[in-house]
Amino acid sequence: MLEFHSLPSAACSIHPYRALIFVSALLSALQCSLSIPHKPHLGSNLLLIGDAKFTTNSFSIRLTDPRISSPSAGLIVQKKPIRLSSSASKSKKPVSFSTDFTFSISPHNGDGLAFVVVPRSFQSKFSVESFGLLKENRFLGVEFDTSVDENVGDLNANHVGLDVGSLASVETSNVSSIGLVLNSGVKLHSWVDYDSSSKRIEVRLSKFGSPRPYSPLLVYKIDLGEMWKNEEVLVGLSSSTGNSMQTSSVYTWNFRTREVPQWLHSQPLNPRAFSREHSEEKLAQKRKICALGFMSGLVFLTGCGAFLALVVMFLWALFENSSETVLTIPGKCTLHSGDFRYEKINVVVGDGTPDDAKK
Repeated sequence: MLEFHSLPSAACSIHPYRALIFVSALLSALQCSLSIPHKPHLGSNLLLIGDAKFTTNSFSIRLTDPRISSPSAGLIVQKKPIRLSSSASKSKKPVSFSTDFTFSISPHNGDGLAFVVVPRSFQSKFSVESFGLLKENRFLGVEFDTSVDENVGDLNANHVGLDVGSLASVETSNVSSIGLVLNSGVKLHSWVDYDSSSKRIEVRLSKFGSPRPYSPLLVYKIDLGEMWKNEEVLVGLSSSTGNSMQTSSVYTWNFRTREVPQWLHSQPLNPRAFSREHSEEKLAQKRKICALGFMSGLVFLTGCGAFLALVVMFLWALFENSSETVLTIPGKCTLHSGDFRYEKINVVVGDGTPDDAKK
């Protein structure tokens, strides 16, 4: 509550700059007092199934309810179905998708949480066991499993697995390898990306607030366009408690799709996923490059050798010419004293008369 008091007359003369600061502080205080907390970034295109519901403060969606005596399960799905193979034109364009979500799982040994892709008719088959997938035989699931079920060969009670039509994972990864515990109650952030050009799915996981990991925790090659054809599917986040009191909560969820042009499919993102034809073509290109590199190197070495030979010949010729200049000096002759003979010449000087000339 803001209280105003009368000020002495001496204090009424306030500098304009100080008055501006006072007004700004007052507006900031009012803004803070009137601010309303935002709901989690979950969007309005959601359908809540089973025991899934918003929490009292609307900061998250709780998928399971531990107060229920029987097993609890909940699911949130995007209302609008998607197709993983676009048939808008004659040439079908495979569809890729990326999703990321933040969640937490309480410290109990329940089933955990899963990102699922299911047929549109799945809503009528949702059950309270095994992420609600027990009655469905066509699904894709990325499970964040916190229990060990020997019937499906679970790795441990802290793993990420990829399920294709069965709860027996086709690929698993130990979450302990990155120093995280799924059912620690701590907020976690996961990214699931499917690329239709390389036909592979990648799963990443980190503690909330940490940057997106460069290396995926799980990678698996699968063609979802071939799996679902042109069928409409739903994407969602599901959880079930099993025989525990586990609670799974979702705080944020983003999902987006993108169509990949056919001409981009020539080079998948995963080099190890190349076909034999592409591998042979790549090997031939490498051999060609190596041959060109060898020839270029040979030509370069030959040129260097020729240049070096010219430099040596030039220096040798220069040295020889310098030697001759030192030994023989142009314009001078090598003379000896014995090569000249000296003679005495008498010269008589007279007065210029004829008699003197006769002498």
